[in-house]
Amino acid sequence: MPYRRALMLCGSLLAAAGLTTLMVRALAPGGWTVAKAAILGSFALASLWVGFCLMQGVAGYVLLLCRKPPPEAYPLPATRIAIAVTVRNEDMDIVLPPLGQLLNALDAVGAGSMFALFVLSDSSDAAASAEEQAVAAFRGNDPSRIHYRRRRNNDRFKAGNIMEFMDQRADGFPLMLILDADSRMSARAVLRLAAEMEANPHLAIVQHLTVGLPATAAFPRLFQFGMRAGMRTWAAALAWWQGDECCYWGHNALIRIAPFRDHARLPLLPDGRPILSHDQVEAALLAGAGWGIRLLPEEDGSFEANPPALPEFMRRELRWLAGNLEYRHLLRMPGLRAMGRWQLVQAILLFGCTPFYLVILLAASFAAATDPVSPFPAIPVLAVMLAWAGAIYAPKLLGYAEACRRIGTYGGMGRFLSGVLAETVFTLLLDAVSVVGKTATTVRLLLGMRPAWLPQNRGDRGVAWSEAARLLWPHTALGVVAFAGFAAAGWGAMLWAVPLAGGLPMAIPFCVLTAKPWFGTWLRRRGIAAIPEEVLSPDPGP
Repeated sequence: MPYRRALMLCGSLLAAAGLTTLMVRALAPGGWTVAKAAILGSFALASLWVGFCLMQGVAGYVLLLCRKPPPEAYPLPATRIAIAVTVRNEDMDIVLPPLGQLLNALDAVGAGSMFALFVLSDSSDAAASAEEQAVAAFRGNDPSRIHYRRRRNNDRFKAGNIMEFMDQRADGFPLMLILDADSRMSARAVLRLAAEMEANPHLAIVQHLTVGLPATAAFPRLFQFGMRAGMRTWAAALAWWQGDECCYWGHNALIRIAPFRDHARLPLLPDGRPILSHDQVEAALLAGAGWGIRLLPEEDGSFEANPPALPEFMRRELRWLAGNLEYRHLLRMPGLRAMGRWQLVQAILLFGCTPFYLVILLAASFAAATDPVSPFPAIPVLAVMLAWAGAIYAPKLLGYAEACRRIGTYGGMGRFLSGVLAETVFTLLLDAVSVVGKTATTVRLLLGMRPAWLPQNRGDRGVAWSEAARLLWPHTALGVVAFAGFAAAGWGAMLWAVPLAGGLPMAIPFCVLTAKPWFGTWLRRRGIAAIPEEVLSPDPGP
Protein backbone atom coordinates (compact mmCIF):
# COMPACT_ATOMS: atom_id res chain seq x y z
CA MET A 1 0.00 0.00 0.00
CA PRO A 2 2.77 2.57 0.70
CA TYR A 3 4.15 2.00 -2.82
CA ARG A 4 0.73 2.58 -4.37
CA ARG A 5 0.31 5.80 -2.44
CA ALA A 6 3.78 6.98 -3.35
CA LEU A 7 3.04 6.28 -7.01
CA MET A 8 -0.18 8.33 -6.87
CA LEU A 9 1.57 11.21 -5.10
CA CYS A 10 4.57 11.32 -7.41
CA GLY A 11 2.44 10.93 -10.53
CA SER A 12 0.09 13.72 -9.45
CA LEU A 13 2.97 16.10 -8.72
CA LEU A 14 4.72 15.29 -12.00
CA ALA A 15 1.53 15.87 -13.96
CA ALA A 16 0.95 19.19 -12.18
CA ALA A 17 4.57 20.23 -12.82
CA GLY A 18 4.34 19.26 -16.49
CA LEU A 19 1.15 21.22 -17.06
CA THR A 20 2.55 24.25 -15.26
CA THR A 21 5.73 24.13 -17.36
CA LEU A 22 3.64 24.08 -20.53
CA MET A 23 1.69 27.11 -19.34
CA VAL A 24 4.90 29.01 -18.55
CA ARG A 25 6.12 28.41 -22.09
CA ALA A 26 2.78 29.45 -23.56
CA LEU A 27 2.59 32.70 -21.60
CA ALA A 28 6.25 33.77 -21.65
CA PRO A 29 6.51 35.21 -25.20
CA GLY A 30 6.11 38.97 -25.08
CA GLY A 31 7.05 39.26 -21.42
CA TRP A 32 5.16 38.95 -18.16
CA THR A 33 2.32 41.13 -16.88
CA VAL A 34 0.17 41.09 -13.76
CA ALA A 35 -2.62 39.34 -15.67
CA LYS A 36 -0.28 36.65 -17.00
CA ALA A 37 1.16 36.13 -13.53
CA ALA A 38 -2.38 35.69 -12.15
CA ILE A 39 -3.15 33.12 -14.85
CA LEU A 40 0.02 31.19 -14.13
CA GLY A 41 -0.31 31.29 -10.34
CA SER A 42 -3.93 30.13 -10.38
CA PHE A 43 -3.15 27.50 -13.00
CA ALA A 44 -0.24 26.11 -10.97
CA LEU A 45 -2.27 25.87 -7.76
CA ALA A 46 -5.27 24.29 -9.47
CA SER A 47 -3.00 21.86 -11.34
CA LEU A 48 -2.24 20.06 -8.08
CA TRP A 49 -5.84 18.81 -8.10
CA VAL A 50 -5.85 18.36 -11.87
CA GLY A 51 -2.77 16.11 -11.67
CA PHE A 52 -4.50 14.03 -9.03
CA CYS A 53 -7.54 13.66 -11.28
CA LEU A 54 -5.32 12.46 -14.11
CA MET A 55 -3.69 9.81 -11.93
CA GLN A 56 -7.08 8.70 -10.62
CA GLY A 57 -8.34 8.24 -14.17
CA VAL A 58 -5.29 6.35 -15.43
CA ALA A 59 -5.06 4.06 -12.38
CA GLY A 60 -8.78 3.34 -12.41
CA TYR A 61 -8.81 2.59 -16.12
CA VAL A 62 -5.94 0.09 -15.86
CA LEU A 63 -7.55 -1.58 -12.85
CA LEU A 64 -10.90 -1.92 -14.62
CA LEU A 65 -9.23 -3.54 -17.60
CA CYS A 66 -7.58 -6.12 -15.33
CA ARG A 67 -10.33 -6.85 -12.83
CA LYS A 68 -12.32 -10.06 -12.62
CA PRO A 69 -16.12 -10.03 -12.72
CA PRO A 70 -17.81 -10.14 -9.29
CA PRO A 71 -19.49 -13.34 -8.06
CA GLU A 72 -23.00 -14.06 -9.29
CA ALA A 73 -24.32 -14.86 -5.81
CA TYR A 74 -23.44 -14.17 -2.18
CA PRO A 75 -24.15 -16.12 1.02
CA LEU A 76 -27.06 -15.20 3.22
CA PRO A 77 -26.06 -13.07 6.22
CA ALA A 78 -25.65 -14.66 9.62
CA THR A 79 -26.04 -11.29 11.35
CA ARG A 80 -29.21 -9.22 11.84
CA ILE A 81 -29.15 -6.01 9.85
CA ALA A 82 -31.20 -2.85 10.41
CA ILE A 83 -32.09 -0.98 7.22
CA ALA A 84 -32.21 2.68 8.24
CA VAL A 85 -33.51 5.29 5.81
CA THR A 86 -33.30 8.95 6.81
CA VAL A 87 -35.98 11.35 5.54
CA ARG A 88 -36.73 15.05 5.86
CA ASN A 89 -39.90 16.46 4.26
CA GLU A 90 -39.88 13.86 1.50
CA ASP A 91 -42.63 12.60 -0.81
CA MET A 92 -43.23 9.23 0.84
CA ASP A 93 -45.03 7.92 -2.25
CA ILE A 94 -41.59 8.01 -3.88
CA VAL A 95 -39.53 6.89 -0.86
CA LEU A 96 -41.51 3.88 0.36
CA PRO A 97 -42.17 1.66 -2.69
CA PRO A 98 -38.47 0.91 -3.37
CA LEU A 99 -38.04 -0.04 0.28
CA GLY A 100 -40.91 -2.49 -0.03
CA GLN A 101 -39.33 -3.89 -3.18
CA LEU A 102 -36.04 -4.40 -1.36
CA LEU A 103 -37.72 -6.24 1.51
CA ASN A 104 -39.61 -8.45 -0.94
CA ALA A 105 -36.41 -9.20 -2.86
CA LEU A 106 -34.62 -10.16 0.36
CA ASP A 107 -37.56 -12.43 1.24
CA ALA A 108 -37.35 -14.03 -2.20
CA VAL A 109 -33.74 -15.11 -1.66
CA GLY A 110 -34.42 -16.35 1.87
CA ALA A 111 -32.70 -13.51 3.72
CA GLY A 112 -35.72 -11.46 4.79
CA SER A 113 -35.78 -12.66 8.40
CA MET A 114 -32.36 -11.08 9.02
CA PHE A 115 -33.53 -7.56 8.09
CA ALA A 116 -35.81 -4.94 9.63
CA LEU A 117 -36.62 -1.51 8.21
CA PHE A 118 -36.48 1.73 10.23
CA VAL A 119 -37.73 5.00 8.75
CA LEU A 120 -35.94 7.76 10.69
CA SER A 121 -37.67 11.08 10.18
CA ASP A 122 -36.43 14.62 10.77
CA SER A 123 -39.42 16.16 9.03
CA SER A 124 -41.06 19.41 10.05
CA ASP A 125 -44.43 19.59 11.79
CA ALA A 126 -46.06 20.77 8.55
CA ALA A 127 -45.02 17.59 6.73
CA ALA A 128 -45.46 15.18 9.61
CA SER A 129 -49.15 14.29 9.23
CA ALA A 130 -48.97 13.13 5.61
CA GLU A 131 -45.70 11.35 6.30
CA GLU A 132 -47.08 9.46 9.30
CA GLN A 133 -50.18 8.41 7.37
CA ALA A 134 -48.12 7.13 4.46
CA VAL A 135 -45.80 5.14 6.73
CA ALA A 136 -48.72 3.74 8.71
CA ALA A 137 -50.30 2.40 5.53
CA PHE A 138 -46.93 1.01 4.43
CA ARG A 139 -46.34 -0.67 7.80
CA GLY A 140 -49.66 -2.45 7.50
CA ASN A 141 -47.98 -4.88 5.14
CA ASP A 142 -45.42 -5.99 7.72
CA PRO A 143 -45.77 -4.15 11.06
CA SER A 144 -43.36 -6.40 12.96
CA ARG A 145 -40.49 -5.62 10.59
CA ILE A 146 -41.17 -2.00 9.58
CA HIS A 147 -40.66 0.74 12.16
CA TYR A 148 -41.04 4.51 12.17
CA ARG A 149 -39.63 7.23 14.41
CA ARG A 150 -39.80 10.99 14.03
CA ARG A 151 -37.56 13.36 15.94
CA ARG A 152 -39.00 16.72 16.88
CA ASN A 153 -35.56 18.08 17.74
CA ASN A 154 -33.39 17.82 14.63
CA ASP A 155 -30.16 18.14 16.60
CA ARG A 156 -26.98 17.64 14.49
CA PHE A 157 -28.97 16.99 11.34
CA LYS A 158 -28.67 13.58 9.63
CA ALA A 159 -25.66 12.52 11.72
CA GLY A 160 -27.62 13.18 14.90
CA ASN A 161 -30.58 11.25 13.51
CA ILE A 162 -28.43 8.18 12.86
CA MET A 163 -26.58 8.36 16.19
CA GLU A 164 -29.84 8.71 18.11
CA PHE A 165 -31.09 5.55 16.41
CA MET A 166 -27.91 3.68 17.33
CA ASP A 167 -28.09 4.85 20.93
CA GLN A 168 -31.76 4.08 21.54
CA ARG A 169 -33.22 1.73 18.94
CA ALA A 170 -30.51 -0.51 17.51
CA ASP A 171 -30.40 -3.24 20.17
CA GLY A 172 -30.13 -6.68 18.58
CA PHE A 173 -28.72 -5.32 15.31
CA PRO A 174 -24.92 -5.52 14.99
CA LEU A 175 -25.05 -4.07 11.47
CA MET A 176 -26.95 -1.21 9.85
CA LEU A 177 -27.55 -0.49 6.16
CA ILE A 178 -27.82 3.28 5.83
CA LEU A 179 -29.95 4.65 2.98
CA ASP A 180 -30.95 8.14 1.92
CA ALA A 181 -34.46 8.99 0.83
CA ASP A 182 -33.47 8.65 -2.83
CA SER A 183 -31.41 5.46 -2.40
CA ARG A 184 -32.21 2.26 -4.25
CA MET A 185 -30.43 -1.05 -3.69
CA SER A 186 -30.90 -4.56 -5.01
CA ALA A 187 -30.92 -7.58 -2.72
CA ARG A 188 -27.73 -8.80 -4.40
CA ALA A 189 -25.90 -5.54 -3.65
CA VAL A 190 -27.02 -5.66 -0.02
CA LEU A 191 -25.89 -9.26 0.34
CA ARG A 192 -22.54 -8.29 -1.24
CA LEU A 193 -22.02 -5.70 1.49
CA ALA A 194 -23.03 -8.15 4.21
CA ALA A 195 -20.69 -10.85 2.92
CA GLU A 196 -17.79 -8.40 2.83
CA MET A 197 -18.49 -7.20 6.36
CA GLU A 198 -18.92 -10.67 7.86
CA ALA A 199 -15.74 -11.96 6.20
CA ASN A 200 -13.69 -9.03 7.56
CA PRO A 201 -14.40 -8.33 11.23
CA HIS A 202 -11.98 -5.37 11.28
CA LEU A 203 -14.24 -3.37 8.96
CA ALA A 204 -16.54 -0.72 10.39
CA ILE A 205 -17.92 0.52 7.04
CA VAL A 206 -18.30 -1.11 3.66
CA GLN A 207 -19.31 1.49 1.08
CA HIS A 208 -20.87 0.53 -2.25
CA LEU A 209 -20.24 2.56 -5.39
CA THR A 210 -23.54 4.25 -6.17
CA VAL A 211 -24.69 5.35 -9.62
CA GLY A 212 -27.58 7.45 -10.91
CA LEU A 213 -31.03 6.02 -11.42
CA PRO A 214 -32.49 5.97 -14.92
CA ALA A 215 -33.88 9.47 -15.43
CA THR A 216 -36.60 10.93 -17.61
CA ALA A 217 -35.65 14.61 -17.31
CA ALA A 218 -32.84 15.88 -19.52
CA PHE A 219 -30.67 17.40 -16.78
CA PRO A 220 -30.20 14.30 -14.58
CA ARG A 221 -30.08 12.06 -17.64
CA LEU A 222 -27.10 13.86 -19.14
CA PHE A 223 -25.42 14.44 -15.80
CA GLN A 224 -25.59 10.84 -14.61
CA PHE A 225 -24.33 9.47 -17.94
CA GLY A 226 -21.00 11.23 -17.49
CA MET A 227 -20.88 10.84 -13.72
CA ARG A 228 -21.27 7.08 -14.02
CA ALA A 229 -18.28 6.78 -16.36
CA GLY A 230 -16.13 9.00 -14.17
CA MET A 231 -17.08 7.44 -10.85
CA ARG A 232 -16.36 3.93 -12.11
CA THR A 233 -12.68 4.73 -12.68
CA TRP A 234 -12.47 7.08 -9.68
CA ALA A 235 -13.79 4.46 -7.26
CA ALA A 236 -11.59 1.69 -8.67
CA ALA A 237 -8.51 3.87 -8.12
CA LEU A 238 -9.53 4.93 -4.61
CA ALA A 239 -10.13 1.34 -3.50
CA TRP A 240 -6.72 0.33 -4.90
CA TRP A 241 -4.48 2.90 -3.23
CA GLN A 242 -6.47 3.82 -0.13
CA GLY A 243 -7.23 0.23 0.88
CA ASP A 244 -9.16 -0.06 4.13
CA GLU A 245 -8.81 3.65 4.87
CA CYS A 246 -11.10 4.62 2.03
CA CYS A 247 -13.87 7.18 1.68
CA TYR A 248 -17.44 7.08 2.98
CA TRP A 249 -20.27 8.92 1.23
CA GLY A 250 -22.89 8.56 3.94
CA HIS A 251 -25.42 6.25 2.27
CA ASN A 252 -25.75 2.93 0.46
CA ALA A 253 -23.22 1.56 2.93
CA LEU A 254 -23.16 -1.09 5.65
CA ILE A 255 -22.02 0.02 9.11
CA ARG A 256 -20.88 -1.99 12.12
CA ILE A 257 -22.90 -0.30 14.85
CA ALA A 258 -20.72 -0.82 17.95
CA PRO A 259 -17.52 0.85 16.69
CA PHE A 260 -19.48 3.54 14.88
CA ARG A 261 -21.33 4.40 18.08
CA ASP A 262 -18.11 4.37 20.11
CA HIS A 263 -15.79 6.30 17.80
CA ALA A 264 -17.77 8.27 15.20
CA ARG A 265 -19.44 10.87 17.40
CA LEU A 266 -18.84 14.20 15.77
CA PRO A 267 -17.21 17.11 17.56
CA LEU A 268 -18.64 20.58 17.25
CA LEU A 269 -17.00 23.18 15.05
CA PRO A 270 -14.91 25.82 16.82
CA ASP A 271 -17.87 28.24 16.91
CA GLY A 272 -20.12 25.62 18.52
CA ARG A 273 -22.10 24.69 15.39
CA PRO A 274 -22.67 21.04 14.43
CA ILE A 275 -20.79 19.65 11.45
CA LEU A 276 -22.93 19.86 8.33
CA SER A 277 -21.11 17.27 6.17
CA HIS A 278 -20.58 14.31 8.47
CA ASP A 279 -19.56 11.27 6.45
CA GLN A 280 -15.85 11.88 5.80
CA VAL A 281 -15.30 12.91 9.42
CA GLU A 282 -16.98 9.76 10.70
CA ALA A 283 -14.80 7.61 8.45
CA ALA A 284 -11.63 9.45 9.53
CA LEU A 285 -12.50 8.98 13.20
CA LEU A 286 -13.14 5.26 12.73
CA ALA A 287 -9.91 4.77 10.79
CA GLY A 288 -8.05 6.66 13.49
CA ALA A 289 -9.44 4.22 16.04
CA GLY A 290 -8.08 1.28 14.03
CA TRP A 291 -11.22 0.25 12.13
CA GLY A 292 -11.37 -0.30 8.38
CA ILE A 293 -13.43 1.56 5.78
CA ARG A 294 -13.63 -0.31 2.48
CA LEU A 295 -15.05 0.78 -0.87
CA LEU A 296 -16.48 -1.82 -3.24
CA PRO A 297 -16.12 -0.31 -6.75
CA GLU A 298 -18.97 -2.37 -8.23
CA GLU A 299 -21.55 -0.30 -10.10
CA ASP A 300 -24.47 -2.75 -10.21
CA GLY A 301 -27.34 -2.71 -7.75
CA SER A 302 -26.77 0.56 -5.88
CA PHE A 303 -28.46 3.75 -7.05
CA GLU A 304 -29.40 7.28 -6.10
CA ALA A 305 -31.44 10.01 -7.75
CA ASN A 306 -29.79 13.11 -9.17
CA PRO A 307 -31.21 16.65 -9.01
CA PRO A 308 -34.01 17.15 -11.54
CA ALA A 309 -32.90 20.57 -12.80
CA LEU A 310 -30.07 23.09 -12.60
CA PRO A 311 -31.45 25.08 -9.62
CA GLU A 312 -31.62 21.94 -7.45
CA PHE A 313 -28.18 20.86 -8.66
CA MET A 314 -26.69 24.20 -7.69
CA ARG A 315 -28.28 24.08 -4.25
CA ARG A 316 -26.90 20.58 -3.68
CA GLU A 317 -23.42 21.57 -4.87
CA LEU A 318 -23.38 24.64 -2.65
CA ARG A 319 -24.58 22.62 0.34
CA TRP A 320 -21.77 20.10 -0.24
CA LEU A 321 -19.29 22.93 -0.72
CA ALA A 322 -20.29 24.49 2.59
CA GLY A 323 -19.96 21.17 4.39
CA ASN A 324 -16.61 20.31 2.84
CA LEU A 325 -15.05 23.70 3.57
CA GLU A 326 -15.90 23.18 7.26
CA TYR A 327 -13.28 20.44 7.26
CA ARG A 328 -10.54 23.07 7.34
CA HIS A 329 -11.34 23.48 11.04
CA LEU A 330 -10.80 19.76 11.70
CA LEU A 331 -7.48 19.06 9.99
CA ARG A 332 -5.60 19.18 13.30
CA MET A 333 -8.21 17.19 15.19
CA PRO A 334 -6.46 14.59 17.42
CA GLY A 335 -6.85 10.89 16.75
CA LEU A 336 -6.71 10.97 12.95
CA ARG A 337 -4.28 9.08 10.75
CA ALA A 338 -2.51 10.64 7.81
CA MET A 339 -4.98 9.09 5.37
CA GLY A 340 -7.91 10.35 7.41
CA ARG A 341 -6.55 13.88 7.21
CA TRP A 342 -6.02 13.43 3.47
CA GLN A 343 -9.66 12.42 3.10
CA LEU A 344 -10.64 15.77 4.59
CA VAL A 345 -8.14 17.62 2.38
CA GLN A 346 -9.39 15.75 -0.69
CA ALA A 347 -12.95 16.82 0.11
CA ILE A 348 -11.83 20.44 0.50
CA LEU A 349 -9.89 20.40 -2.77
CA LEU A 350 -12.90 19.03 -4.64
CA PHE A 351 -14.43 22.49 -4.29
CA GLY A 352 -11.54 24.59 -3.00
CA CYS A 353 -9.77 24.82 -6.37
CA THR A 354 -12.83 26.27 -8.09
CA PRO A 355 -11.99 29.96 -7.52
CA PHE A 356 -8.68 29.45 -9.32
CA TYR A 357 -10.59 28.43 -12.48
CA LEU A 358 -12.53 31.70 -12.41
CA VAL A 359 -9.37 33.75 -11.81
CA ILE A 360 -7.79 32.13 -14.89
CA LEU A 361 -10.80 33.08 -16.99
CA LEU A 362 -11.07 36.67 -15.77
CA ALA A 363 -7.32 37.30 -15.91
CA ALA A 364 -7.21 35.94 -19.45
CA SER A 365 -10.10 38.18 -20.48
CA PHE A 366 -8.39 41.19 -18.93
CA ALA A 367 -5.09 40.35 -20.65
CA ALA A 368 -6.82 39.92 -24.00
CA ALA A 369 -8.61 43.25 -23.73
CA THR A 370 -6.02 45.59 -22.23
CA ASP A 371 -2.42 44.57 -22.92
CA PRO A 372 -1.02 45.69 -26.30
CA VAL A 373 2.63 45.31 -25.16
CA SER A 374 2.37 41.61 -24.25
CA PRO A 375 -0.64 40.31 -26.20
CA PHE A 376 -2.54 37.33 -24.87
CA PRO A 377 -1.23 34.19 -26.69
CA ALA A 378 -4.66 32.68 -27.18
CA ILE A 379 -3.83 29.68 -29.37
CA PRO A 380 -0.82 28.38 -27.35
CA VAL A 381 -2.71 28.86 -24.10
CA LEU A 382 -5.77 27.14 -25.58
CA ALA A 383 -3.62 24.10 -26.38
CA VAL A 384 -2.39 23.98 -22.78
CA MET A 385 -5.91 24.43 -21.40
CA LEU A 386 -7.18 21.58 -23.56
CA ALA A 387 -4.45 19.35 -22.11
CA TRP A 388 -5.46 20.61 -18.67
CA ALA A 389 -9.11 19.80 -19.37
CA GLY A 390 -8.13 16.35 -20.63
CA ALA A 391 -6.38 15.72 -17.33
CA ILE A 392 -9.20 16.95 -15.10
CA TYR A 393 -11.77 14.97 -17.08
CA ALA A 394 -9.50 11.92 -17.39
CA PRO A 395 -11.59 9.72 -15.05
CA LYS A 396 -14.67 10.31 -17.18
CA LEU A 397 -12.95 10.06 -20.56
CA LEU A 398 -11.17 6.84 -19.62
CA GLY A 399 -14.41 5.58 -18.11
CA TYR A 400 -16.01 6.04 -21.52
CA ALA A 401 -13.12 4.14 -23.12
CA GLU A 402 -13.55 1.27 -20.67
CA ALA A 403 -17.33 1.21 -21.26
CA CYS A 404 -16.70 0.45 -24.94
CA ARG A 405 -15.89 -3.10 -23.87
CA ARG A 406 -19.57 -3.45 -22.90
CA ILE A 407 -21.02 -1.36 -25.67
CA GLY A 408 -24.08 -3.56 -26.07
CA THR A 409 -25.32 -2.60 -22.61
CA TYR A 410 -25.39 1.03 -23.80
CA GLY A 411 -27.47 0.29 -26.89
CA GLY A 412 -24.63 0.09 -29.40
CA MET A 413 -21.78 2.32 -30.47
CA GLY A 414 -23.94 4.90 -32.25
CA ARG A 415 -26.13 5.59 -29.24
CA PHE A 416 -23.16 5.52 -26.90
CA LEU A 417 -21.15 8.06 -28.91
CA SER A 418 -24.17 10.32 -29.25
CA GLY A 419 -24.48 10.23 -25.46
CA VAL A 420 -20.79 11.02 -25.02
CA LEU A 421 -21.06 14.00 -27.37
CA ALA A 422 -24.24 15.33 -25.75
CA GLU A 423 -22.84 14.89 -22.26
CA THR A 424 -19.56 16.61 -23.17
CA VAL A 425 -21.39 19.70 -24.42
CA PHE A 426 -23.66 19.56 -21.37
CA THR A 427 -20.68 19.36 -18.98
CA LEU A 428 -18.79 22.24 -20.57
CA LEU A 429 -21.87 24.44 -20.25
CA LEU A 430 -22.66 23.25 -16.73
CA ASP A 431 -19.14 23.56 -15.36
CA ALA A 432 -18.84 27.19 -16.43
CA VAL A 433 -22.02 28.02 -14.50
CA SER A 434 -20.98 25.90 -11.55
CA VAL A 435 -17.58 27.60 -11.21
CA VAL A 436 -19.16 31.02 -10.76
CA GLY A 437 -21.76 29.78 -8.26
CA LYS A 438 -19.23 27.88 -6.17
CA THR A 439 -16.75 30.74 -6.16
CA ALA A 440 -19.41 33.20 -4.96
CA THR A 441 -20.50 30.80 -2.23
CA THR A 442 -16.90 30.21 -1.14
CA VAL A 443 -16.42 33.95 -0.72
CA ARG A 444 -19.65 34.29 1.25
CA LEU A 445 -18.71 31.39 3.52
CA LEU A 446 -15.27 32.85 4.22
CA LEU A 447 -16.99 36.13 5.08
CA GLY A 448 -19.16 34.41 7.68
CA MET A 449 -22.27 33.14 5.91
CA ARG A 450 -23.79 30.14 7.70
CA PRO A 451 -25.26 27.36 5.55
CA ALA A 452 -28.74 25.99 6.25
CA TRP A 453 -29.98 22.39 6.25
CA LEU A 454 -32.96 22.55 3.89
CA PRO A 455 -35.29 19.91 2.41
CA GLN A 456 -34.62 18.86 -1.17
CA ASN A 457 -36.89 18.77 -4.18
CA ARG A 458 -36.39 15.46 -6.01
CA GLY A 459 -39.30 15.52 -8.47
CA ASP A 460 -39.00 16.39 -12.15
CA ARG A 461 -40.12 19.92 -12.95
CA GLY A 462 -39.83 22.65 -15.51
CA VAL A 463 -37.96 25.89 -14.88
CA ALA A 464 -39.59 29.17 -15.90
CA TRP A 465 -37.57 31.81 -17.71
CA SER A 466 -38.19 34.21 -14.82
CA GLU A 467 -36.80 31.75 -12.25
CA ALA A 468 -33.74 31.03 -14.39
CA ALA A 469 -33.13 34.75 -14.90
CA ARG A 470 -33.35 35.51 -11.16
CA LEU A 471 -30.88 32.74 -10.38
CA LEU A 472 -28.44 33.13 -13.25
CA TRP A 473 -28.33 36.79 -14.29
CA PRO A 474 -24.96 37.30 -12.50
CA HIS A 475 -23.48 34.37 -14.41
CA THR A 476 -24.82 35.74 -17.67
CA ALA A 477 -23.53 39.24 -17.01
CA LEU A 478 -20.11 37.94 -16.07
CA GLY A 479 -20.02 35.86 -19.25
CA VAL A 480 -20.91 38.83 -21.42
CA VAL A 481 -18.17 40.93 -19.81
CA ALA A 482 -15.59 38.15 -20.16
CA PHE A 483 -16.40 37.55 -23.82
CA ALA A 484 -16.30 41.26 -24.53
CA GLY A 485 -12.72 41.23 -23.27
CA PHE A 486 -11.81 38.30 -25.47
CA ALA A 487 -13.53 39.83 -28.47
CA ALA A 488 -11.20 42.83 -28.23
CA ALA A 489 -8.28 40.49 -29.00
CA GLY A 490 -9.91 38.84 -32.01
CA TRP A 491 -11.30 35.46 -32.99
CA GLY A 492 -8.37 33.50 -31.59
CA ALA A 493 -9.12 34.70 -28.07
CA MET A 494 -12.84 34.10 -28.58
CA LEU A 495 -12.04 30.53 -29.60
CA TRP A 496 -10.03 30.15 -26.39
CA ALA A 497 -13.00 31.18 -24.30
CA VAL A 498 -15.79 29.15 -25.89
CA PRO A 499 -15.06 25.70 -24.37
CA LEU A 500 -14.16 27.17 -20.97
CA ALA A 501 -16.75 29.90 -20.51
CA GLY A 502 -19.41 29.37 -23.17
CA GLY A 503 -21.87 28.26 -20.51
CA LEU A 504 -21.97 31.69 -18.85
CA PRO A 505 -23.77 33.76 -21.52
CA MET A 506 -25.90 30.66 -22.24
CA ALA A 507 -26.72 29.98 -18.58
CA ILE A 508 -30.37 31.03 -18.62
CA PRO A 509 -31.49 29.15 -21.78
CA PHE A 510 -29.35 26.17 -20.68
CA CYS A 511 -31.23 26.04 -17.36
CA VAL A 512 -34.64 26.26 -19.03
CA LEU A 513 -33.92 23.80 -21.85
CA THR A 514 -32.49 21.02 -19.67
CA ALA A 515 -35.64 21.12 -17.53
CA LYS A 516 -38.08 20.96 -20.47
CA PRO A 517 -40.09 17.69 -20.43
CA TRP A 518 -40.09 17.49 -24.24
CA PHE A 519 -36.28 17.61 -24.31
CA GLY A 520 -36.01 14.71 -21.88
CA THR A 521 -38.53 12.76 -23.93
CA TRP A 522 -36.60 13.51 -27.13
CA LEU A 523 -33.35 12.22 -25.61
CA ARG A 524 -35.00 9.11 -24.19
CA ARG A 525 -36.76 8.11 -27.43
CA ARG A 526 -33.47 8.27 -29.30
CA GLY A 527 -31.53 6.45 -26.61
CA ILE A 528 -29.15 9.39 -26.12
CA ALA A 529 -27.27 9.11 -22.80
CA ALA A 530 -28.99 5.83 -21.97
CA ILE A 531 -27.45 3.83 -19.13
CA PRO A 532 -27.40 0.01 -19.02
CA GLU A 533 -30.44 -0.29 -16.74
CA GLU A 534 -32.53 1.67 -19.22
CA VAL A 535 -31.28 -0.35 -22.19
CA LEU A 536 -32.00 -3.66 -20.44
CA SER A 537 -35.44 -2.52 -19.23
CA PRO A 538 -36.57 0.09 -21.77
CA ASP A 539 -39.43 2.44 -20.97
CA PRO A 540 -40.30 4.49 -24.03
CA GLY A 541 -42.32 6.95 -21.99
CA PRO A 542 -45.16 9.11 -23.29
